[in-house]
Amino acid sequence: MNKKQKNKIAIKHQFPTGILVLNNKLIFRGIGLGYQGTATGEVCFNTSLTGYQEIISDPSYAGQIINFTFPHIGNVGTNNEDLESDKVWTKGVIFNSEITSPSNYRALKTLDEWLKKNKIVGLTGLDTRSLTNLIREKGAPKGTISNSKNGKFNVKKLVNMSIKWSGLNGLDLAKEVSTKKTYIWKGFKTWKKEIGYEKNIKTKFKIVAIDYGIKKNILRYFSDYNCEVKVVSCKKTADEIIKLNPDGIFLSNGPGDPAATGEYAINIIKKLIKLNYPIFGICLGHQILALALNAKTKKMKLGHRGANHPVKNLITNSVEITSQNHGFVVVEKSLSKNIQITHKSLFDDTIEGIKLKNKPVFSVQYHPEANPGPQDSQYLFNNFIKDVKKYAKKKRH
Repeated sequence: MNKKQKNKIAIKHQFPTGILVLNNKLIFRGIGLGYQGTATGEVCFNTSLTGYQEIISDPSYAGQIINFTFPHIGNVGTNNEDLESDKVWTKGVIFNSEITSPSNYRALKTLDEWLKKNKIVGLTGLDTRSLTNLIREKGAPKGTISNSKNGKFNVKKLVNMSIKWSGLNGLDLAKEVSTKKTYIWKGFKTWKKEIGYEKNIKTKFKIVAIDYGIKKNILRYFSDYNCEVKVVSCKKTADEIIKLNPDGIFLSNGPGDPAATGEYAINIIKKLIKLNYPIFGICLGHQILALALNAKTKKMKLGHRGANHPVKNLITNSVEITSQNHGFVVVEKSLSKNIQITHKSLFDDTIEGIKLKNKPVFSVQYHPEANPGPQDSQYLFNNFIKDVKKYAKKKRH
């Protein structure tokens, strides 16, 4: 690199081209990347060391700006396989260090190119530790992120955008990210090195997955268990679901306030519980299931987001390291006597799992498919399939 080229790079970084403005008027400046534009959302942090493409493409992050605590994001590039959704719903992303050239045999695009393609506003060169500490102390703020190549911003306007945004409390985002049409999952299994995604040709069991913001890797896990999965809208009625003749019902992850989503989802799930279908819920699906069982949910101060959260299984007395992404939680005091608490967080003692004592109905707050993340909780799929087998056998006789 000659002197002239070095000077060009130095000039490029002399002024900030990106900004984050919080509703409390705090301002963070850095270098903009990805899509040139402006977006408003709740600013949260994720502590995962790997899997940034899966995290950003997880529909559960709709309405949110993700602050990554791990400084080196983007160094393995992006590909067409590690997508959790066909559309990316995340509002914005924040990194500490500048993105380096990708170093991975699967990389097809740089993270910067991928962010541009998916219209995600990015910001790098920030003190992400300072922002994370702020969220820990004060709770997740509302914020507006903006990227402009000329580095000129109307800060007052950005502050007003942050203040005026409603926030996630009371916001139903599941209806926005949910599929509009019923579809059958193509049947790909989970990814394996040197093989990639194998197609599943066996369909022993019929699963109906209610889509509140479902991740593709969940569907791949069901393919591993030889299931045919029909993915339906979160507003599909109980009667319409029954007509699909399922052997089991899955309640997916998703974004937003479960109580807002529950306005239409609760009655659907209540009817399915009455009919004794095996039901398995995760994340938002877990919260909505609790609401259908007459429990309550509440907004957390900062939520759980990362791939390193310890959870105690109260039935086996073992500890699982889990992948999590949620900002709401089930209120323990609101649970009725017919509900057993099965899992609890070792970080803050909040509920991480429940089950009905007299029916094959259970749920967990975290992501047992863990993409990205540890594999400790895969047994939950096996437990659900055992319930599905029993139900399918009864149905045939």
